[in-house]
Amino acid sequence: MSKLQQKDHSSGVAWAQGFVFLWGFLFAVWLVINATSEFSVVLVGAVFSFALSAIFVWRSDVWRIGFTPRKLYHFLAYTGAFFVEMVKANINMMRYVYAPRIDIRPGIVKINIRLRSPIGRLALANSIALTPGSLVMDISDDAMFIHWLDVKTTDPEAATGMIAGAFEKHLEVVFG
Repeated sequence: MSKLQQKDHSSGVAWAQGFVFLWGFLFAVWLVINATSEFSVVLVGAVFSFALSAIFVWRSDVWRIGFTPRKLYHFLAYTGAFFVEMVKANINMMRYVYAPRIDIRPGIVKINIRLRSPIGRLALANSIALTPGSLVMDISDDAMFIHWLDVKTTDPEAATGMIAGAFEKHLEVVFG
């Protein structure tokens, strides 16, 4: 097989893997949101997920991600880490809400990001924004500026570890 044929083949495989991944993800979100296994709802979700996946993967190279068992492992590990961080942040938020005296120090901190792919950066930004107590304000080059409800440190390296550390190590393997 020539190098051009190998590139076309690997691009086709990455396209198919990205399509299947995105379709599965969108379909799972559809099923969770609708909370039913009624045939018509499942069918509509499958069709819409298929159409959206085809459009996104066809129009952008972002979703053309080759999957390996290692990437699948890290995606599952990221999902677990996200769930754990979400629970911890919600418990921490309940502490603030129910405390007789709220003692917080809100502020904007800079964190350094190693992720290069746009989809990896998007996943990291959404992971941070969906965790209560933090919000992504801006992404500039290799930095994210985060509004943090209770600033623990202003050192970029320490803040990176505290805010993005649990997510970034897994997202870097999955998305680059």
